[in-house]
Amino acid sequence: MQKNGRPLVLSEVSKERVRQAGAAVIADTCDPGWNRDVGFRVLKVDTSNMQDVYYRPDQVEQKGLLDAVDNIKPDRTPEDLLFQVMVDWGTDLAASISRETVQGKTVFFVNKSEYAGPDLIACFDTGVTEDLVKELAKHEPVKAVFRDNGFVSDAVKINVEQIFRQLSPTTDVKSI
Repeated sequence: MQKNGRPLVLSEVSKERVRQAGAAVIADTCDPGWNRDVGFRVLKVDTSNMQDVYYRPDQVEQKGLLDAVDNIKPDRTPEDLLFQVMVDWGTDLAASISRETVQGKTVFFVNKSEYAGPDLIACFDTGVTEDLVKELAKHEPVKAVFRDNGFVSDAVKINVEQIFRQLSPTTDVKSI
């Protein structure tokens, strides 16, 4: 059975109830300083965002090597990667997430506050430069993550950990 073009399953019923409750809260008298955001996140369990690489050395052919250059499945979004990293690192999935453009790259800040560095900074764009890494390190995040093949050169990829050691020594840096 369907309602409003959606199958009538528990998850859809729950989402609709949350939407209705949010509308009721907004319709009621609210604090004038409140931004009236009653949004919520809905996540679903899916397969890994990483390419399925279960090769044996004797099964690898030279023509297939270029397929292994990008380790992320082509249909995955930066948000997919962000939430996988958050799950892998045990970051609260209800944490605040802001998306900013820094030096022309999309960067996610998780639990950014004015009093302390964010819990996580993530950039999954390609063409990441040393200048961008330095700017992100100045935020002193607890954790930072980049796309493995997202750096403009191998030298930048190698220098990322050193840059963070100098500018934010307690940051845990990872590339996926």
